[in-house]
Amino acid sequence: MGSAANKTLRCVDPRGRAVRPNARHDYGGWVVVSGQAYISQCGDAEADHDGMHGSVSVDARQPIGMFDSGFGGLTVARATIDLLPHEDLIYLGDTARYPYGPRPQPQVRRYALEIADHLVEDRGVKMLVVACNTATAAALSDLRARYQVPVVGVIEPGLRALLNASSSGRIGVIGTIGTMASGAYDKALAEIDPKVEMMSCACPGFVEFVERGVTSGGEVRVLADRLLAPVVDAGLDALLLGCTHYPYLARTIADVVGRSVVLVSSADETAFALADLLRRLGIEHPDQQRAGDQIFISSGDIAAFTDLGSRLLGPELVGAERWTPTD
Repeated sequence: MGSAANKTLRCVDPRGRAVRPNARHDYGGWVVVSGQAYISQCGDAEADHDGMHGSVSVDARQPIGMFDSGFGGLTVARATIDLLPHEDLIYLGDTARYPYGPRPQPQVRRYALEIADHLVEDRGVKMLVVACNTATAAALSDLRARYQVPVVGVIEPGLRALLNASSSGRIGVIGTIGTMASGAYDKALAEIDPKVEMMSCACPGFVEFVERGVTSGGEVRVLADRLLAPVVDAGLDALLLGCTHYPYLARTIADVVGRSVVLVSSADETAFALADLLRRLGIEHPDQQRAGDQIFISSGDIAAFTDLGSRLLGPELVGAERWTPTD
């Protein structure tokens, strides 16, 4: 890679759209140049990229790695399996330490780095998907600086879809206390379209219901009525489910906010984003007629993870392996 050519590199998102050079949060600092994948810090456009990571060889036959605090990321796993059935997938649910939402960001960051070390260094994944909004907010930049594989979070893909779904510009996002307090969505929105205003609403308790396997019923509705009252009053026309657990509560949420409000799932949009990135980087599995394999891992009770996980995900989850965190 010659330095003269590198001065003209453009950072692009998975759909080929140019992004600002300092917007390295988009897709892990990967840039696409003449159909080849390189890692770049996407810093100053005039910087000499020869001093960065350079070209990186990624085995396209390796699995995609994905993690979440527990079961919520299974919504991303489901969307990924449906969209990319030929890809192998390793999913780790940190059920021993959920929920992440109320935890301090430094603690969530430490958990995310520990899990990612296992997936990247021990399991050899070709791409890392942070299927947790709280972990994305707390650790995405650190993860991208740490590894020479592309890292995809769930915040920006969902936010872009939210903007596309709204006809009035009255948009909102709901998520955990940790995600909302981080300001990650506001920062991402400022990068994408600083003229748009967005309301944010924390929904403590939603994750805990899902983790217990309770996705409907009177208790869920009472909590949703109380937490979502500001959303109803705001008169939004599009609402982002800013936690990967929340699609499991989509029916109740829709009943509360009204059927005229479009609900946008971070899970589906993240699957589309990683599929686009695999294609652009040329690291899709070469045999697209095969059926991919899935490995599921839990830091908590394996039997409980398998039982609830199979009900939430589907028939692919027939068992799980145990992973023991350091704390």
